[in-house]
Amino acid sequence: MSISVPDRWAVGDESVPDPRVDLVSFREEFYRCLPTRGDALFELTDALLCSGTAVRTLVELSLAAEHRRGHGALYDAINCGRVDFARLRRTLGGLTIPCDRDGRIVLAVDVSAWLRPDAPTSPQRGFCHVYGRGKNQAQLIPGWPYSFVAALETGRASWTSVLDAVRLRPDDDETAVTATQVREVITRLREAGHHRDRDPDILLVFDAGYELARLAFVLADLPVQVLGRMRSDRVLCFPAPPPARTGRPPRHGPEFRFADPITWPAPETTSSTETDRYGTASASAWNRLHPRLVHRGSGAQHPGPPPIVEGTVIRLTVDHLPGDRHPTPGWLWCSDPGVSADDLDRLWQLFLRRFFSRAHLPFLQADVGVDRTSALQSRGSRPLDLDRAGGLRPTPARPSPGRGPTPPVGTARPTNTIHAGTGWSRVFAHPCDDACFGQCTETQSTRTRTPTRIGKHPPRNAPPRGQTRRNQS
Repeated sequence: MSISVPDRWAVGDESVPDPRVDLVSFREEFYRCLPTRGDALFELTDALLCSGTAVRTLVELSLAAEHRRGHGALYDAINCGRVDFARLRRTLGGLTIPCDRDGRIVLAVDVSAWLRPDAPTSPQRGFCHVYGRGKNQAQLIPGWPYSFVAALETGRASWTSVLDAVRLRPDDDETAVTATQVREVITRLREAGHHRDRDPDILLVFDAGYELARLAFVLADLPVQVLGRMRSDRVLCFPAPPPARTGRPPRHGPEFRFADPITWPAPETTSSTETDRYGTASASAWNRLHPRLVHRGSGAQHPGPPPIVEGTVIRLTVDHLPGDRHPTPGWLWCSDPGVSADDLDRLWQLFLRRFFSRAHLPFLQADVGVDRTSALQSRGSRPLDLDRAGGLRPTPARPSPGRGPTPPVGTARPTNTIHAGTGWSRVFAHPCDDACFGQCTETQSTRTRTPTRIGKHPPRNAPPRGQTRRNQS
């Protein structure tokens, strides 16, 4: 029988430090994170990690050698078991955190979708953007988006250390939830002793789609730097010029348009690096640029004038891309308004390492087999949903005799109210970890159903032209 992490007896009594001791300690601490039905949940985790193939039904896990309890204990552990998420997060924060060559912790934040198109009764589903192989082949598929925070490794290794994962509800403010999630992760890292006051600031790497200036303002009280990608059509502003003798003092200076090279002054810093994959990589930096913020959207409730968050804009160009594709310039924004020449190359190289944060997704989705909802249901049974209110029971899919009729397609269903964002105020509360078992957001079409054509008798054959009933008689 195999186990996911070696037991204490497998380590041995050696004086030389064994790296497996950390794994054994994590195994014991993970067991303490299961306050209810801990034995069954722990053995279920062992069976899931030690299965050599994709998991299609929970019955297969109950028959594994690592699961030493019966079939009923498995469903009882899933329905009645409980995981202490706060303690589990502290346990993950206490593990060894990788750092770069300067001793800086680099955290990548990204959103990954768990697609659930075949589970219409699953609560809190949203439409997830999925890229296609060709141009203009993107799709919106119902699923659960998750926000991941992972620590990036150094060197050529693509391993990442996942520290936290939070599901994004349809009515959540993505920037506010991400800011709260990052704040709690950094707090746990500082409590575990991974970051001290004299250490370099933690670098947070984001992709396009995040409000970078808002994140930098909300997390300004933490020792962090925000680095992210911006669209190629953005417009930023330089610092305001000195006020004139009369009139209102200006808040913004000249505009810096990404798509208009005429508005680009001479860059403060430039660099050129030879790479094996992209050829010559050239980077240019302009300091003290800020976006123009207004009292709309997320900043509608911010008291006073909108803040001015200055940073550095980095333009990255390469000779070629893998597959002889035509390269387009990439635009980055860093919350540090004075990036030096020594930090310029390090910043865009760390941003490219952000793509390694998605290396854990094939293990979480494909290898375990949880990304195929159709494969998780057996013949004549319901789809397995581990996050619904009624729990998980081996019941048939046919409705009971007392069940009411199914409402027709197009019937209006109550939906959750979408609340406005909290503005630019700093967020400290963590969203609810447990699933919201309220009204299920079943995805159905709102168009009226086309009525079925009623069968009629075939029409009688018309008489030939020029004939009547009298002539036929």
